[in-house]
Amino acid sequence: QVQLLESGGGLVQAGGSLTLSCAASGRTFSSAAMGWFRQAPGKEREFAAAISRSGSNKYYAASVKGRFTISRDNAKNTVYLQMVGLKPEDTAVYYCAAAYSTGNLYDRDNYGYWGQGTQVTVSS
Repeated sequence: QVQLLESGGGLVQAGGSLTLSCAASGRTFSSAAMGWFRQAPGKEREFAAAISRSGSNKYYAASVKGRFTISRDNAKNTVYLQMVGLKPEDTAVYYCAAAYSTGNLYDRDNYGYWGQGTQVTVSS
């Protein structure tokens, strides 16, 4: 089993910044590709960013590219999502996810483990 615990969410004004963290435990962290997804009220959970096992490859949704940065520290079993230039449309619950199998990192079905989520609210 894998446990994922997100933190760092909160309320921020448009144009502001937040950094989310996701601490993992239970399996070898460096064996998992990691992703961040988000879900706004009334909408489906959507891909935001992902990072390969080593951290050498990063992937972003078009809506966040250039504003969000995903990174990981395998020594600390933690993945981060740095968000700058936040917009009201970024308001959502943000979920961390782990994928131990190979596959499409943009596809939420490829992730076998999920955290409980952390709320990000961006006011206009």
